[in-house]
Amino acid sequence: MSEFVSSPVTEQLQQHTIPYDVITIPLTEDKKPVRNLEALLESEGRDPASVVRSLLFKTGSDNYVLLAVAGGGRADWASLRKHLGERKLKMADFDQVEAATGYVIGAVPPIALPESLTVLLDNNINDYDTVIIGSGVLGYALALSSQNLKTAMASTATTGQFIKLEE
Repeated sequence: MSEFVSSPVTEQLQQHTIPYDVITIPLTEDKKPVRNLEALLESEGRDPASVVRSLLFKTGSDNYVLLAVAGGGRADWASLRKHLGERKLKMADFDQVEAATGYVIGAVPPIALPESLTVLLDNNINDYDTVIIGSGVLGYALALSSQNLKTAMASTATTGQFIKLEE
């Protein structure tokens, strides 16, 4: 590990003896992650499409659902509603993300989340050998094998097809 970052995410990975690399993401003057993460990752020889985005939704019954999806896949709203048994579903508001996950936007991981949160992992993670996830700390991401991420998420996430497939 080139740098050290400590968070519930790194603690969970260490608990499962899962190796990971720390990626430093420079912050702008107003403490926001750089806008062009893809260029940063490419300059380090990493696949920008391997970033696992943590998308937070709020259901009609006021529950929160986090969808972890690699690449540029778009959520399949109908599949999500059907899987969750919900008629209404919307993206969570900016302020709701930290309240529901415990993490700020730009650092939300797909693991080490509150037990009350429903977590879904899209099958497209299988398209990548290595993935990049939020570390829980703004300015840092973690790279690990997709198989190890699935292992870390096995007890807390449901895996399935939750994004629209490219046509």
